[in-house]
Amino acid sequence: MDGVRLRRVAGGPRLGNQKLRPAHVVGTPHGWAVTALHALSLVEAAASIAAGHCRAEELVSACLARISARDPAVHGWAYLDPARALREARARDASTSARGPLHGVPCGVKDIIDVAGMPTTHGSAAFAQHYPTTTAECVERLQRAGAIVLGKTITTEFATYHPGPTRNPRDPRHTPGGSSSGSAATVADAQVPLALGTQTAGSIIRPASFCGVLGFKPSFGRYPLRGVLPTATSLDTLGFFARTLADVVLVDAVLAATPTATPTAAPHPGPLTVGLCRSPAWSQASAAMRAAWQDFGAGLAARGLRVVERELPALFADLLDAQQVLHRHEAWRALGEIRRLHTAVVSQAFADFIDSGARETPARYAAALALQAQCRAELRAVFAGVTVLLTPAAPDVAPAGLAATGDPIFSRLWTALGTPCLGFPGAWSAPGLPLGLQLIGPLHGDQDFLAAARHVLALTAPTPLPAEDRPHGTHA
Repeated sequence: MDGVRLRRVAGGPRLGNQKLRPAHVVGTPHGWAVTALHALSLVEAAASIAAGHCRAEELVSACLARISARDPAVHGWAYLDPARALREARARDASTSARGPLHGVPCGVKDIIDVAGMPTTHGSAAFAQHYPTTTAECVERLQRAGAIVLGKTITTEFATYHPGPTRNPRDPRHTPGGSSSGSAATVADAQVPLALGTQTAGSIIRPASFCGVLGFKPSFGRYPLRGVLPTATSLDTLGFFARTLADVVLVDAVLAATPTATPTAAPHPGPLTVGLCRSPAWSQASAAMRAAWQDFGAGLAARGLRVVERELPALFADLLDAQQVLHRHEAWRALGEIRRLHTAVVSQAFADFIDSGARETPARYAAALALQAQCRAELRAVFAGVTVLLTPAAPDVAPAGLAATGDPIFSRLWTALGTPCLGFPGAWSAPGLPLGLQLIGPLHGDQDFLAAARHVLALTAPTPLPAEDRPHGTHA
């Protein structure tokens, strides 16, 4: 194979003799600028290629150079195939056929999502030699839109709780979160403008919060899961990481196969009301997180938005435990055979998690499903008179250490409810770590939700990228 398993290659990925151009004069939606190509947002990169200001090969080369320089510190990639990516980029540049909205834009794919010809290891040595022959439907949609897959990003073991080697690009002494660790870290570090992830508890929103990047978990069932490792059928949701809201809107249209995939969202119709929601996990929020949440809401009110308090029905508190019952039991059904066949290889944390699912009784599982359905039926009342909810995305900044990936408690409820969620940096701590907040929208109202989210985030400060790349780190 031409690819590189980065965890086994000292000094980062091998790029051969390819001459790389990590900086260039490009035309962006903001005009001409001298910038690092790898720092362009997805929409900026696609626009630059479409306008002829740079070629797909140059953009891919710039991202590969960034990875070569930074992956030894971040450890975001499980597998990288530079030769394949450059071949595809040259083919995109040479093509005279109609171009898709992601033409020539590089991306990463979480290593539980199949890409034909690349290994899908699920973050486990048990699948080190597993090379699928088919590609996940979500990846096919990106590729049909013109995207180029650079490789596979690190996941925790089987997308559960045993961490991989990825470090937080904001501070390598802190966890990046999980399970979509590599996807969040590589986008936050400007190694790639887009990376796919999944969420079953908090595996998109929490890493987005910890790494300081946008993470979008759509409504349950909005994106296809064929070719994605199943872990919990009532919860599993595909999502992704990007750096601007325009990027999120465009990628959502591609993945959802909506009729028109455009990089802009229509203005939100009518008055917009933000509901400040503490959620049942509020007691777990740090003083800094509570202040960030309150200050963000106050800032929106000062800029003219209607901001109200919104309490959740009392029965929603029980859904935190019910989500864990669903997750454990369904993971045992989906992954129990792997645990049995690979006892000597899997981690003790994974084995214990699967075993806990085996102990869940049918009665407890049925009760959890019933509560999930009951709470979903209450969502219409929750959003009555409110456009979006604003809650913390995590208890605090990313915890120090790499032995765990942090607590998903602020995401469990919304994952069980299936609502669309957008994680974003709401504030920055003195050491430079982000305090992540999330916007929540009505179930299956994703397009209106993103239009509202774009309006909300347009009123906020830019999201910084690593210091040398900050001119292009914006929400807009």
